[in-house]
Amino acid sequence: MSQLGELFARTRAEGRAALIAYLPAGFPTVDGAVEALQAMVKAGVDAVEVGLAYSDPLMDGPTIQRAVETALANGVTTPDVISTAGAVAATGTPALVMSYYNPIERYGLERFASELAGVGGSGVITPDLTPEEAGPWLSAAGSAGLDPVFLVAPSSTEERLRIVTDVTGGFVYAASTMGVTGARTSVGERAEALVERVRKVTDLPVCVGLGVSTAEQAADVARFADGVIVGSAFVDRILNQADWLTSVSELAADLAAGVRGGS
Repeated sequence: MSQLGELFARTRAEGRAALIAYLPAGFPTVDGAVEALQAMVKAGVDAVEVGLAYSDPLMDGPTIQRAVETALANGVTTPDVISTAGAVAATGTPALVMSYYNPIERYGLERFASELAGVGGSGVITPDLTPEEAGPWLSAAGSAGLDPVFLVAPSSTEERLRIVTDVTGGFVYAASTMGVTGARTSVGERAEALVERVRKVTDLPVCVGLGVSTAEQAADVARFADGVIVGSAFVDRILNQADWLTSVSELAADLAAGVRGGS
């Protein structure tokens, strides 16, 4: 069983959803991202997604775009992304990289997969990669023992859900709404229906992302999903709070309490 498989087996046994946090590597600095992610883990986050900054983000909202721009201005590199994931994995926490496909392909599929696996990484989320074009990546990820995570959306047909889940490992990333990332006052109503539809075609855990920013929202999503993914809310704390390390820790603790109370 993979590290992600072990995580979801544990959270299911505990009768709760997992809390997954996202933050771009290199934001606010390379060392700062490591500090923030490790603080989130200490406060109750179960797994992390380390973002690989890309100059042409297709699904990133304005908050994460600002973080990515900062990371790029800081000169963050792909090895920095891998080392950031490794620093989290060293705590025993599953660490994934979330990246558009082009930077991974440019770095080298086998090289990226083997280096990430070498530091203890668990998987890779590729939001813009379709199963039909994923053959080379699936081969590289499989050889390295990484879980390849793909996305589904409310617009996905049943046939599409089957195609995506057939090649997915670790968990299915269910986008709660159509559109870009960003905290919202409420999570899309179609999220619960999407999770139900996904569960009809796979036994994989289903995690919901895009929009969750409060403990109340986390508790709501935890009622029906196996995992709750939070990104923009953490980025916002770093962008707007002077003592951002304390602030992200407090947010992580609040979200963890929401997830644990929402099962």
